[in-house]
Amino acid sequence: MVNDPFKALSHPIRRGIVERLAGGPASVGEVTRDFGVSKPAISKHLKVLEETGVITRVVEGRTHRIALKPEVLDEAAEWMERQRAIWERMFDVVDEYLKEKR
Repeated sequence: MVNDPFKALSHPIRRGIVERLAGGPASVGEVTRDFGVSKPAISKHLKVLEETGVITRVVEGRTHRIALKPEVLDEAAEWMERQRAIWERMFDVVDEYLKEKR
């Protein structure tokens, strides 16, 4: 498993799939409708989401149901939060420096 949530979210179609799955599990057809790309392209996007652990797939007869695993995205969210905190501190330092120069 690649386990890289940033790779999973790096393409707008994959982000769209994740957004749609935020409402709950659904069939592949329901989730990927109206993206305007071929089925092979959708399959590649789903494969990336599965390899990174962002979604799971259950096959029920001919229907493939997929579900979001939001805990996998927690790693990315925590990293972004740490980066935001660092940048906020850096901007505060710059702001203080500029105030002193006035």
